Amino acid sequence: MSIRPGTFLPFSHSIQARVTLTVAAVSLLVAAVIGAGLCLLLRHRIESEIFKETRRVATEWIGLMERGQVPPPAPTARVPLVQLVDSRGRVVTAGPMAGGRPLSTVRPTEENRFRDVIECAESERCVMLTAARVPSLQSWELWRGEPHFVYTGTDQPPALRGWRLEFLVGAGGVLLAALWTWTTWRATGRILRPINAIRQRMSEINANDLSLRVPEPSGRDEIARLARAANQTLGRLESAVTRQREFAAVVSHELKSPLTGLRTGLEEALLYPEIDARQAIARSLPAADRMQQIIDELLAFARLRNTPCSSEPVDLGALVRAEAARTTGVPVRARAEPDVRVLGNRVQLASIVTNLLVNAQRHASGQVDVSAERAGAQALVVVLDDGDGVGKEDRERIFEPFTRLEAGRRLDPDGSGLGLALCRAIAVAHEGSLCVEDSPRGARFVLRLPLLTG
Repeated sequence: MSIRPGTFLPFSHSIQARVTLTVAAVSLLVAAVIGAGLCLLLRHRIESEIFKETRRVATEWIGLMERGQVPPPAPTARVPLVQLVDSRGRVVTAGPMAGGRPLSTVRPTEENRFRDVIECAESERCVMLTAARVPSLQSWELWRGEPHFVYTGTDQPPALRGWRLEFLVGAGGVLLAALWTWTTWRATGRILRPINAIRQRMSEINANDLSLRVPEPSGRDEIARLARAANQTLGRLESAVTRQREFAAVVSHELKSPLTGLRTGLEEALLYPEIDARQAIARSLPAADRMQQIIDELLAFARLRNTPCSSEPVDLGALVRAEAARTTGVPVRARAEPDVRVLGNRVQLASIVTNLLVNAQRHASGQVDVSAERAGAQALVVVLDDGDGVGKEDRERIFEPFTRLEAGRRLDPDGSGLGLALCRAIAVAHEGSLCVEDSPRGARFVLRLPLLTG
């Protein structure tokens, strides 16, 4: 079932929306936490600096008060409000901006002589003050022990009035979260764009056209590697389907001839009563036998590809000698090194040796040599005949199913063309190889298998 192009667009957009909403929620939460902490930190820092200055001014003025003499207040640009108030709340002396009314009603005690307060009168500005109690010794010298209090302060900065600081920090946090969310939306879209292109192209690919490939983004990130892996998979799939179609076409062609001969013989027996039925059936049996041979070899070929073979230790030397001893016709000379052992299926490996020997005897002039030996980490089985050999241009073609050269058709007209293909498939299933190599004369078939160690 094919999928219309563009089907995955809503899916990718939903991913982008979910990611963006998640990031937006996290951004707002983080911005809120950071903003609250920043507000507290700024407010505390500003208030600490102001109260530090107001305490300094109050301490210096109190330190200048001597017996019978109270110096005039000395307000500063940062602390313009300075007052001296007695115990009854009357202003004794004050700076020009402090006015005639007490700035605060806070009365510090002897134990805690300084208090920092914020006074906000109704419909008036808020004032940040330090209320300081004049030490008792100075009070006795100046006012015979009557408590006096010094107030030093300044107007509350505009940023600290009401919720202005919180509003400014909150607005900055919202802008930062919005910028973060927008950046995430753009980045997510840029990441999902090639994925969406890959998905769209994959939806266009079907069994009738496997030549399409997904677009490969530049770079070496995960998406680029995913696209390259998808294209490699599509390439292997296209090759497999092409081989399967070619194989099915060749099988149909190979089965068509014996089936046609069988049908013709049976139809003749039905159309012409004078033909002896037993003779007609006897003439049809070779065609049926050829069809059965082709079908059996096809089943073995398919079973080998789809079903893993059972494995056991196999002595290739003993197997080669045994198979060579069973041959008839052209003499076969066997040579085997000791302890050439591999892990595999004995029956299948024996079928390779038998097929290679029969094929060599068919093309040999007078003798066939077979050997089993060790070569590094591999076991080698070499079958050599003294015939005309195989041309370089045909050395790979003869391993294709149903491929038969002219010499093969002449020497074995009833062959199916599957023997060598089946041998190579068995070799590959055993993690080995089978090929034709150069030789001074004749054909030299070489089977390589991994040696059994330990």
